Amino acid sequence: MFFTYLRRELRRRRKAALVVASGLALGIALVIVVSSVSSGMGKAQDKVLQSLYGLGTDMTVTKAAAAPSADSSERPRFQFDAQDNGSDAEQSTDRVLVQGFQTLSTSTVTKVGRQTGVSDAVGGLSLQVIKVSGQFTRGQFQQNQNGGNQRSGPGGGTGQPQGEVQGGGANFDVNNYSVFGTDVTKAALGPLTSSKITSGRTFKSTETDAKVAVVDSAYAKEKKLKVGSTVTVKSVKFKVIGVATADSGDAAANVYIPLTQAQTLSDSKSKVTTIYVKAADSQKIDSVKSTIQKNISGTTVTTSADLADTVSGSLSTASSLATNVGKWLSIAVLVAAFLVAGLLTSSAVSRRVREFGTLKALGWKSGRVTRQVVGEAMVNGLLGGALGIALGLGGAYVVTAVSPTLQAQLGGGGGNAGPGGGGFGGPGRQAAAKTLDVALTAPVSLTTVAVAVGLAVAGGLIAGAFGGWRASRLRPADALRRVE
Repeated sequence: MFFTYLRRELRRRRKAALVVASGLALGIALVIVVSSVSSGMGKAQDKVLQSLYGLGTDMTVTKAAAAPSADSSERPRFQFDAQDNGSDAEQSTDRVLVQGFQTLSTSTVTKVGRQTGVSDAVGGLSLQVIKVSGQFTRGQFQQNQNGGNQRSGPGGGTGQPQGEVQGGGANFDVNNYSVFGTDVTKAALGPLTSSKITSGRTFKSTETDAKVAVVDSAYAKEKKLKVGSTVTVKSVKFKVIGVATADSGDAAANVYIPLTQAQTLSDSKSKVTTIYVKAADSQKIDSVKSTIQKNISGTTVTTSADLADTVSGSLSTASSLATNVGKWLSIAVLVAAFLVAGLLTSSAVSRRVREFGTLKALGWKSGRVTRQVVGEAMVNGLLGGALGIALGLGGAYVVTAVSPTLQAQLGGGGGNAGPGGGGFGGPGRQAAAKTLDVALTAPVSLTTVAVAVGLAVAGGLIAGAFGGWRASRLRPADALRRVE
């Protein structure tokens, strides 16, 4: 009897049911779209951080670089053979410098790996190679960061070292590029994991001291390098075994070589600049960070959450809007939808005074009438939930199909801010800010759909509560007064 009467009443009052369901659908659809967009923001930010941090890395351990000395004698110097004026002889030399941070002993890597909550730890060495070539006449080239006579060569430009020749003249180029020494025995950690090998292969675990290199695809294109080519660093020739393409943004370094080779080139035996750490439990990263800071003094521990706070630009703005404005807008619309559904249901009961009064006169108890009204409201709520889920999925699909481009600006935190050395962007990068373009998607999870169903049920219960309360107050005499 209950379902028969329910089906008949819903068919008879289709317009009223559709109005109530539509109001609930709007609120539920908005919740789905806001939740999916917020999830997309999180994925976009994770993608940005992966390009800086390396996949599988939960935190990094570094030691802040010492303040630069004002004594110009500490600046890197390049010595060249004296030439007579007018000589066309070209000379070149390069310097390999540790970039970004003070070095840490490789024993520190082992110590970090033994800390409670650490699953694995691996060290890396960030280097900057400065190659100077050209014609020099009876002078000495001194590299500095403030200006000088320079003709920009490949790798030159904003933020690149410049130079001057003391006591002579010169016509020269400066080629500045980054090199990262990676522990080839632990390929699952470090900045190279944020790139995909698109040509050739990556390092083998046995190539700990091999003269082999993996180059970034953008650098390879600029220098016309490919698998089998040779890269020379400080007179040491490295065979290119692979070309890597960054998954998002810029690559962490131009050239990757085995850690032992990087230590030898920079005279940094048994030294690293960055320790990449993977926590055993991703929910306990803060406690692991505290443990490392407590037990290994003088170091700075940076987590992905710390880096996330530095992401600005339209990605940050959109994320803030989705999290704050979107959340409160969704709540406001839901509250309004629930109230409207409740008031409409209550009003519909008032218009059915004669009907319910007659049913009570025929022997229906108030509880039975109330259950009937609540049942109708629940069906309306579920219908609204179905419509809301359909609208929400449609909205999320449109966002994903359009994939609006957001910009994430990184940096501005100084040379020690980035996880890989040399500021944001990984090893060998300058501290200046850079901008990444990220496509926004709006993935809908099963949890979001489950929440939508829960909201639909809640909306039906609230509407039923309004209508049931109104129906419970009806008496048989109400039907007679309505007839009169």
